[in-house]
Amino acid sequence: QVQLVESGGGLVQAGGSLRLSCAASGRTSSTNVMGWFRQDPGKEREFVASIPQTGLIPYYADSVKDRFTISRDNAKNTMYLQMSSLRPEDTAEYYCAASLLHITTFDYANSAYYDYWGQGTQVTVSS
Repeated sequence: QVQLVESGGGLVQAGGSLRLSCAASGRTSSTNVMGWFRQDPGKEREFVASIPQTGLIPYYADSVKDRFTISRDNAKNTMYLQMSSLRPEDTAEYYCAASLLHITTFDYANSAYYDYWGQGTQVTVSS
């Protein structure tokens, strides 16, 4: 089992920045890809960004590319999402996720490929 706990959400004005953290515990050595998803009430969960265990070649949704940066510190079992130039449409509950899969055909944007999820942290961007 892997437990994930997000933190760092809050209320910020448009154009501002926030850094989300996701602390992992349990069988963290078994995890491969970790990612961030977000969900607004009434909408489907949306892929934001993901990063493999090596930390190389992160993937981003087009809507956040060049504004958000994903990173991970395996020694601290923590993943981060640095969010800049925030927009009102970034408002959502943000969830971190971890996958145990080690396959070359991993679909980074597909939530079904992730095995563990955190409880979420709310990000609200005011205009």
